[in-house]
Amino acid sequence: MSSIQSSRVLRNALALDAAACAATGLLLDFGAGALSGPLGFPAAFLMGAGLVLLPCAALLAFFASRATLPRLAVYAVIGVNILWVADSILILVAGWFAPTGLGIAFVLAQAAAVAVITELEVIGLRSSAVVGGAAIASR
Repeated sequence: MSSIQSSRVLRNALALDAAACAATGLLLDFGAGALSGPLGFPAAFLMGAGLVLLPCAALLAFFASRATLPRLAVYAVIGVNILWVADSILILVAGWFAPTGLGIAFVLAQAAAVAVITELEVIGLRSSAVVGGAAIASR
C-alpha cells in the first residue's frame, strides 16, 4: 500500500472535517430533542446521525495529525464524504421523513459544507507527495 507525505492543505482539510464532524455530532446528540420539531426529523434519527459522526471526528483528527498517511485512508475519507452528501440528498427526496423548510435547509447546508471540505481534501491529496518521491498526478 502506498503512503503519502500529507501536504499542509490536506492536513488542514482533514482537521476542518474533524472539527465539523465533532461540532455537528455534538449538536445532533445533545440537541436532538430540541431540534426534532423545528427540523422535522425524529430525535432518534438525529441522535443516531450525531453518534456516527463522533468516532469519525476522532479518526479524522488522528489523520490530520499524521505527516504520513496511507493513500487508501485518504481515498476512504473522500469516498465516505461523497456517500454522506449523496445520502443527505436521498433523505430529502426519498420521502422517509417530512422535514420542515428549516430541516431541508439544514440538510442542504451540511451537505454543501461536506462537499466543500471533500474538494479541499482532494486538492490536498493532489498536493501531497507519494513517499519515495513521485508526485501525485493532477487533473
